[in-house]
Amino acid sequence: MNTETLSSIRPVGISGSSTWFIVGFVSLVIVTACLAGMAPIALSVAAVFLFAGPHNWMEARYILGRLPARTGRLFPFFLVSFVGIVGLTVAFWLIPSYLRIAGNSLDYSTLYAGWNSLFLLWIATLIHMRSRTNPRFDAGWVWPVAFLLIAGVWLEPFALSVLLVYLHPCVAFILLDRELKRSHREWRWAYWFALPVIPLGWLFVCWQSYQAPAMAGDDPITMALMAHAGDWFLTDIPPRLLVATHAYLEMIHYGIWIVLIPLLGLRSVPWSLKTIPMARRSVSWQSAITTFLLLGLLIVFVLWACFLVDYSTTRTIYFLVAMFHVLAEIPFLLRML
Repeated sequence: MNTETLSSIRPVGISGSSTWFIVGFVSLVIVTACLAGMAPIALSVAAVFLFAGPHNWMEARYILGRLPARTGRLFPFFLVSFVGIVGLTVAFWLIPSYLRIAGNSLDYSTLYAGWNSLFLLWIATLIHMRSRTNPRFDAGWVWPVAFLLIAGVWLEPFALSVLLVYLHPCVAFILLDRELKRSHREWRWAYWFALPVIPLGWLFVCWQSYQAPAMAGDDPITMALMAHAGDWFLTDIPPRLLVATHAYLEMIHYGIWIVLIPLLGLRSVPWSLKTIPMARRSVSWQSAITTFLLLGLLIVFVLWACFLVDYSTTRTIYFLVAMFHVLAEIPFLLRML
């Protein structure tokens, strides 16, 4: 084993700059845990209103900066990724409409089991394709695991859907680790040192939730938050704890995407195109990406306005549209591995 390899795996200590990173990360977790435990409804409403749109924009900007200018031999991977993202998103949107048309011939459980099966097959296909282009990525396990999960989906069709609500915010933890490995390798030990604060913060959220009175749930916003957190499925868990847990994870997710990853991964101001490989291909590509980012900013402002006019309806529509960005994170994460 050579000296370079040894230096990449041994602890490098905690420098002054990484200390500030730990302080910022731990502060984010502690403040979020306190707010989620004491006022889960208020935190959920405020977090989505303030940060849902900006975090999507920052995520899109970051992904553009990490995509290659040309797909090359990864073209099949990107093609399957794009088809899956668009197809699964549209299918998810159409499930309620199809049920209204079909009447009683099908139910939610059958349609969601089918959607989750396609979702798992899509992920398994991407993992298999990624292993073909990266010899270090062994994916011999993927198909047995995928078919085992599909069998579980048909036994309990809604379990995976509810689980994704809580797993999706955690993807940001992995992406932050990948970005640290790429651009600030010496800070990774500091990050790993700070990670146990997250489950400790959740234990505080649990304690606060069980100490507080039960959630009334008699207004549209509270009922929507409880339904999104899965109170209709996880009936043995207090709804307040479900809403608080989701608000806790989602707020950390927003903080990572809006503050930490841009500070670490963007080598220039977000509106600069010089660090976007595709923007350097031609003037046409630069114009297209500029239009895309400006349109995204416009959508952020429109989203804020719609939240002020009708928060409940806008939130419902936003989370339907958010399925697109949830799916987009999966191939991007696989690409970074």
